[in-house]
Amino acid sequence: MSHEIEGKVKVIMEAQTFTSGFQKREFVVTTEEKYPQDVKLECIQDKVAMLDTIGAGDIVNAKFNVRGNEYQGRYFVNLQAWDVKAKGAASMQPAAQSTPEDDNIPF
Repeated sequence: MSHEIEGKVKVIMEAQTFTSGFQKREFVVTTEEKYPQDVKLECIQDKVAMLDTIGAGDIVNAKFNVRGNEYQGRYFVNLQAWDVKAKGAASMQPAAQSTPEDDNIPF
């Protein structure tokens, strides 16, 4: 199940590479609501590069999956982001042109 969060990037940590070749990079998003929450997410493997164009202070929308596991009797939950975009980034690209065929699609 996929989830989504929007907020301001508080911090982006350095990428970590482990001896197995596994790579991850964590970042914290502060939600913009009555009681703001600092939520830590992580990008793994090929998704680490998504954070290269994001900086502290950027407003982002992150889509993520909740991952849980047990290790030596302890339980862990990770929020693995698979899509992170600066808010308004899509508006910097030209809008897709609709074609007459697109206008005739029934809904």
